Amino acid sequence: MECRVLSIQSHVVRGYVGNKSASFPLQVLGFEVDSINSVQFSNHTGYAHWKGQVLTADELHVLYEGIKLNNVNHYDYVLTGYTRDTSFLEMVVDIVQELKRANPNLVYVCDPVLGDHGSMYVPQNLHPVYRNKVVPVADIITPNQFEAELLTGKNISTEKDAVEVMDLLHKMGPDTVVITSSDLPPRLGDRFLVSFGSKRILMPDGTRTTQRIRIEVPKVDAVFVGTGDLFAAMLLAWTHHYPTDLKTACEKTFSVMHHVIQRTISFAHEMAGPGRRPSPAQLELRMVQSKADIEDPAIVMEATIL
Repeated sequence: MECRVLSIQSHVVRGYVGNKSASFPLQVLGFEVDSINSVQFSNHTGYAHWKGQVLTADELHVLYEGIKLNNVNHYDYVLTGYTRDTSFLEMVVDIVQELKRANPNLVYVCDPVLGDHGSMYVPQNLHPVYRNKVVPVADIITPNQFEAELLTGKNISTEKDAVEVMDLLHKMGPDTVVITSSDLPPRLGDRFLVSFGSKRILMPDGTRTTQRIRIEVPKVDAVFVGTGDLFAAMLLAWTHHYPTDLKTACEKTFSVMHHVIQRTISFAHEMAGPGRRPSPAQLELRMVQSKADIEDPAIVMEATIL
């Protein structure tokens, strides 16, 4: 059965972010990907210079109407990431709701990009739109700790808090929540980050059960762009392949990330030379070179069931 994803994300001519980060890995794993580019930039904005165009909510609507007029608006998944504009985000919600009416089994995967480490890097007025409109129609969300706290109004200072925050997010709508990174103390030492996952599953007998995991991920001393977009795409793919096994889906997803990042950092240091900090261009994800790891990742980190 063919599986089709509508991915509404950024596009860059050079490098990997947004749709460039999500499309190739999903296609490698057998998904058909239809991309709407929310922006078209020369490169990501971490470079010294960038140029390009931004798609408006009206232009997004026009593109969707074209798909609809040809009666090819049947999707199994919708995937979205970074957005700076409330009207664009609200248009995305309208499209998701319409697609869900056509296919009640559609899964909406949303990375609710608001900020990190205590500060927002999108306009403040996006916060209520995510909380009140986007998260309620989402099925899988991938916030970091700051975003999860912002969406629920609850701080995370213990593992118990993390579980409670994920439960609050479930109550808002999504059946799958992965907190991609947190400031909680890792058991493996301070060179690791702690992540959490929670999935509500409807059992054949009609009862609900919740799977919860904790996973510790090695830290890398570099700034990457496009990793969150790759993560959301890989979580989409691996939860599709393991719909009732959050532990395996997360181990596969985090392992893909590890392999891509390690390959990228090795290449970047090699290119930069001894003692030099790699440039944004040198730190572009080594996506094509990681094809085999994306298709069949060696599991390099194990999740603990909570």
